[in-house]
Amino acid sequence: MLLSHGGEPSPTGGPVARWSVEQVLALAPDDASRKAGTRLGAAGPWTDTGRDAAGAVWGLCKGSGSTPYRTVVDTTGPAYSCSCPSRKFPCKHALGLLLLRASGDAAFRPGEPADWAAAWIEGRRRRAAEKGGAASGGDAARGPADAAARKRAERRAERVTGGAQELEQRLADLLRGGLAATDRSGYGLWEETAARMVDAQAPGLAARVRELGAITGSGPGWPVRLLEECGLLHLLDTAWLGRERLPDPLAATVRTRVGLPISAEGAPVRDHWLVLAQYDTPDGKIVARRIWLYGRESGRTALLLSFGAAGRSPAQALPVGATIDAELTPYPGGGQLRAELGEQFGAMAPAGPPPGIAAAAAPAVYGDALREDPWLDAWPVTLRDVIPVPAKDGWQVADAHADSALPIAPAALSRPGLWKLVALSGGGPVTVFGEIGHRGFDPFAAWEPGETEEGGRAAVGSVVQLV
Repeated sequence: MLLSHGGEPSPTGGPVARWSVEQVLALAPDDASRKAGTRLGAAGPWTDTGRDAAGAVWGLCKGSGSTPYRTVVDTTGPAYSCSCPSRKFPCKHALGLLLLRASGDAAFRPGEPADWAAAWIEGRRRRAAEKGGAASGGDAARGPADAAARKRAERRAERVTGGAQELEQRLADLLRGGLAATDRSGYGLWEETAARMVDAQAPGLAARVRELGAITGSGPGWPVRLLEECGLLHLLDTAWLGRERLPDPLAATVRTRVGLPISAEGAPVRDHWLVLAQYDTPDGKIVARRIWLYGRESGRTALLLSFGAAGRSPAQALPVGATIDAELTPYPGGGQLRAELGEQFGAMAPAGPPPGIAAAAAPAVYGDALREDPWLDAWPVTLRDVIPVPAKDGWQVADAHADSALPIAPAALSRPGLWKLVALSGGGPVTVFGEIGHRGFDPFAAWEPGETEEGGRAAVGSVVQLV
């Protein structure tokens, strides 16, 4: 489970990260690719493997045909190229090459890339540089297109307003008839209302309406939970209808919650960003990937959100536990953490755990975030010196130095990551990153205690993914 890093210097002066087996497998698009990549993680099928000081690795992998597959990975992206016909990203050969690299330096010749690998690496980095230059250019192409976009946005806002007004009437009818009666109406009532919100081009409202349908009859106390969620939906409706009177950050949050698209438009923030966690969740017919980052200098936490079509994982992937020197452009909105990954500078580097807070302080952090975004289900926090211990109705993380604890969220109780956390702790304190919400603390990653490198820094290999 331990991670390591390479010793060769990068162009930026720091060591180039060598990913661990766990980090590499986390990049796999599915279980089949993970298993196939593992079989290719030994030296047997590989020839002409090499690595350079900038973080690229390459090699030829023997396949079923007479011509080996040419595979190259630029770990500063990361980005992958392979001559195999697979449509998966990364393919099993890229995963196998990275797994071979994770086992050590012996199989890789340091130096300049082979000609076929050099062409791809140079072209990719040149395009990245050109993209950065284009992003800083002028706005000459704007004008009529902006005017047309504004008109489309105004028409959509009118439709959303009509949908919000209709939803308000339906909520009033629901409360007038009594919440208990909804149990007899079945899910069709909610699906029909959600369809009306889709017609109004308000997918955010539609999603929240469907969540109401899942609450009805969900167990003891469901009318109370339904009333709470109806109250939040009413709050979102009225916020949209009165958005002109809201502060700009809160108005941007309301637009996001309703489902209107927004673009990253804040000032870019350059920092050394530690990759805290990466996990995928189904979102209808697509897969949503969330990557959490922590800025070492700025102290900011950021979320990279990307999507993949049905049956395919999102292209964006970063190794958990590594640090990237990069720019992030934030999205607007009160309390919003989402950002867009911009230009990266140099190779990834090893890093230790982020600073954390005591378990007793986490609920207040979540409460402060709710003032900026009342519809937040959870907020990211890193807890220091906590110990997972069994509780009456599940598990909790207890402060090692105080008489306080947080319940572990029900969603985490059925995941194997909980047992990883328990085994990692062994009854001792650990640092854990996750989300704190009204249902408890959901752990995403943890760092092993006591491991240090030269100079007293925590080892990059100490991170363990829990999702």
